[in-house]
Amino acid sequence: MVTVTQYELSHLDALEAESVHILREVAATAERPVLLFSGGKDSVVMLALATKAFWPARLPFSVMHIDTGHNFPEVIAFRDRTVGELGVSLVVARVQDDIYAGRAVEDTGPGATRNRLQTITLLRAIGEHRFDAVFGGARRDEEKSRAKERVFSFRDEHGQWDPRRQRPELWQLYNGRHRRGEHFRVFPLSNWTELDIWQYIAAENIALPSIYYAHRRSVVSRDGMLLATGEFVEPLPGDRPFEALVRFRTVGDATCTGCVESTAADAPAVVAEIAATRTTERGATRGDDRISDSGMEDRKKEGYF
Repeated sequence: MVTVTQYELSHLDALEAESVHILREVAATAERPVLLFSGGKDSVVMLALATKAFWPARLPFSVMHIDTGHNFPEVIAFRDRTVGELGVSLVVARVQDDIYAGRAVEDTGPGATRNRLQTITLLRAIGEHRFDAVFGGARRDEEKSRAKERVFSFRDEHGQWDPRRQRPELWQLYNGRHRRGEHFRVFPLSNWTELDIWQYIAAENIALPSIYYAHRRSVVSRDGMLLATGEFVEPLPGDRPFEALVRFRTVGDATCTGCVESTAADAPAVVAEIAATRTTERGATRGDDRISDSGMEDRKKEGYF
């Protein structure tokens, strides 16, 4: 009698295998890939997957941070520590350089943010370094326009995205052919959810910036969000700052990234919290996504992440 052993991957193992396949596919076909790394949880998981995909060799590409200059100090410290430990090359493209050069004009006044200016800096950095594949940590569950993305998201010679020009990806076959000046944004985490990300962080014991876990912080309530007061968010007339136990679900420009009240002090506690929540991370904590119903899609067509 022949014994047949069945082997089934868990859903996290299946997601990991898909992401590793995508990372290796790009490394094998692109001339100058780069991985976007901000120190946020999605880019941290993507970097961990890339490290696993090419172990024991070092990463065959650099990592790049589009730096608005309005970052949480804890995240920048984590970014520098992580790339130092891994021994990877870090490219930092600064929005401030484009403001100085006159390529970007900074908004002023209450509620001003540099988040939209990142597009200018990103496209400049891609052109200067001749990157032809840019790994991003976007997921389809984050926002409705991101649900339209392919894994290999084609961008034209101006870095712009046209949903009508995206290529079919049947049976996980990816078409990365492009002309000089064109490139792809590649999203290895497309099929992951926020809950998947946190379950993977807990299972793999992946380190994150401390602001992802519950801590006490001075905040103000604006437009239905809690913003952390500090160097980049100063109380306005009428604001009533107060101290609360909070954590961040997503990390971006400090001027438009909100936090949520939480007691989750470790990854398993965050998993339990996310499993019960009814709001998306960007909808609840990213003020720049509230410009209009098509705000994210409009920015993506301009070349945004």
